[in-house]
Amino acid sequence: MGPDESSAALSEESRYRPESLATLLGSRRGAIDASLPPIVFGIAWWAADRSIPIGVTAAIAVGVVLALWRIYKKARPLSVLIGLFGVCIAGAIALYTGRAEDFFLIQVLSNIASLLAWAFSILIRWPLLGLIVGGVLRQRTTWRQDPALIRAYCRASWVWVGQYAVRVLVFVPLWSAGWTEALTVARATLSWPLVAACLGSSWWVLRRALPDDHPGIRHPVSAVNDKEHD
Repeated sequence: MGPDESSAALSEESRYRPESLATLLGSRRGAIDASLPPIVFGIAWWAADRSIPIGVTAAIAVGVVLALWRIYKKARPLSVLIGLFGVCIAGAIALYTGRAEDFFLIQVLSNIASLLAWAFSILIRWPLLGLIVGGVLRQRTTWRQDPALIRAYCRASWVWVGQYAVRVLVFVPLWSAGWTEALTVARATLSWPLVAACLGSSWWVLRRALPDDHPGIRHPVSAVNDKEHD
């Protein structure tokens, strides 16, 4: 088998390799870790007769346990500490304002910021999904030489915009109304289940958007004279 045949066989093999965004990005663990402290806060706050200090203490305790566990499992210390820092800041905000719903304020603001960032990245044709997957695959920005991949990443990124839009549409009214119990339930419901749906849907959109003869996301194709547009 010659070099050209070997390259073609590799491309064909990688195209049909059982792969998904979930396996590439590994977002399940992060979504679960990020969701546990707020859920524990809501449960402890309610069980302790709406005591914010007890709810915050329980959330931070869970955050510390998760951080130690992830470090033990060789997770990146910086990402673990950032997550724990976020829990501490959320607790400090709730203690300062005296409003239990403000424990979720960082989540509300981060989802608004994420929605805007993902939408803007699509509009300027630097889709965040492409940047994230390209980073995981160590492609840097070589995928931007492939017009088909740019289009596919843009279309798939709209699914992520939809994910953040759903959270914003649910979280903002609940936070404004001060419904901490409902926020806790929403935080649990719109964590890993929504992330899983987003990963699966965006992967389907991404694959459908690529031409049938495209070798796949691991093999960007340079096409200088591509004339197609969305």
